[in-house]
Amino acid sequence: MARINSLLSIVVDQGANELRLGSDREPKMLAFGSPTKLSMPKMNNETVRALLGELLTPENDAIVTGGGRVELAYDAGALGSFAVVLTKQDDGGVSAVFLRSRAEPKPQPRMQEAPVAAPLPAFATGDEAQPAPAVSHVPQGASAVVLPREPTLALQSIVAHAVSLRASDIHIADGDRAYARVDGALHALDGAAPSVYELLGIESGALRQSLETAFDVPRVGRVRVHAYATESGLAAAIRLLPSIAPAFDTLHMPVPFNDLVTLPHGLVIVCGATGSGKSTTLAALAYEAMRKRSIVLVTLEDPIEYVLEAPEGSVIRRRQIGREVATFAAGLRDALREDTDVLLVGEMRDAETIALAMTAAETGHLVLASLHSRGAASAIERIVDAYPPERRDQVRVQLAESLRAVVGQRLVVRARGVGRVPAIEVLRVNHAVGALIREGRTAQIASAIQSGKREGMISLERCLADRVRAGDITLEAARTTANDPESLVTYLAKG
Repeated sequence: MARINSLLSIVVDQGANELRLGSDREPKMLAFGSPTKLSMPKMNNETVRALLGELLTPENDAIVTGGGRVELAYDAGALGSFAVVLTKQDDGGVSAVFLRSRAEPKPQPRMQEAPVAAPLPAFATGDEAQPAPAVSHVPQGASAVVLPREPTLALQSIVAHAVSLRASDIHIADGDRAYARVDGALHALDGAAPSVYELLGIESGALRQSLETAFDVPRVGRVRVHAYATESGLAAAIRLLPSIAPAFDTLHMPVPFNDLVTLPHGLVIVCGATGSGKSTTLAALAYEAMRKRSIVLVTLEDPIEYVLEAPEGSVIRRRQIGREVATFAAGLRDALREDTDVLLVGEMRDAETIALAMTAAETGHLVLASLHSRGAASAIERIVDAYPPERRDQVRVQLAESLRAVVGQRLVVRARGVGRVPAIEVLRVNHAVGALIREGRTAQIASAIQSGKREGMISLERCLADRVRAGDITLEAARTTANDPESLVTYLAKG
């Protein structure tokens, strides 16, 4: 691995934290989102492969060559630890990103924090805050809990164990076993579980209600922690977050909808239950927008999850709720004055946020947002129901004008192998769909989706039927996931 270490030593010496390599591309070095001078000629595919050496094992090479994505950790000795992502380029070459796990940005002036939202630990990337003792997000009126700057050894250990199992979440409660969610199912972890206080490194009895925070776990990635009081004691839900936003093509969506990022303005909603992959899809769409266009992208996230860097020609400004900006609504108001082209809203939670998102979409911005709902029709109803009855007709008119598409997403366990595959519903708002929204006839949206195949629409049941016929998922899994099992049977009968 000496050859790649020679380049990584330049990254460390220059105070940077990221190195990007690609076939027939000039290597790039970045210092927390800002390009840093690295004068090197383009490398051909053979040179990149030689530099990667044993990182590109035959197994990893096969995954990348097949269009997959490989994430791994690389210990460069005295140079530190690096998160590595290997992908296939459009021209068939290999692309590699090296991200230092523990590099610290140079101190920068900080804006004054909101009273109940002091800085969370940083993940050492462009717009994140410099490391500082973390103060949790807490409910209004509750006292803040000061967390350690670095994750505890107990947290590092249990997260590493869960990652080895390919888990997406960990659940811990005082006096109970720890559980990991793998491919949607809960599995008890071996050994005694640490107490939540030990896990977080806070004084026993300090937490009376709930807190939310995030940590960078060395050689693993970023985790989001939600700790909360229960009748039987303290509990915690830990979400494991991939370190770098995936390319849209690696999501293996059953139908393409990345053309939505080329829209000049409008509202695009990705909906689904917790853990359905909404954040992943939004991050992939945001990167696709920066890649295809020259834009200013502003993100409003709680907390910041993926490493999302702007390619040449685009600019990204990331803001974490409770740290750089008090609320989603405040961030949306700010974005209208920030020459924003595309706005990513981590979640539309209330009527004020929804109203501002629609206003932004109507005033020349493309808004990518997530919403908790089962599908396209329920997403529209949830938006309308967020307002009092006397305002709902007006909201329907505004939504019909601003909404461009709704993508409903589920993750279904594979029939063969390991992991899960996405099953989606796509609604694109044409004149007919706009009329249904204005007139409150959302019950007919399912029929509009069924007849809109040529316009890129697909119902969840048709998508599930296609997945069953392809052998991706079982019939039982499709039936469990479907909103309308009878429609699923009809699609399967059509062949």
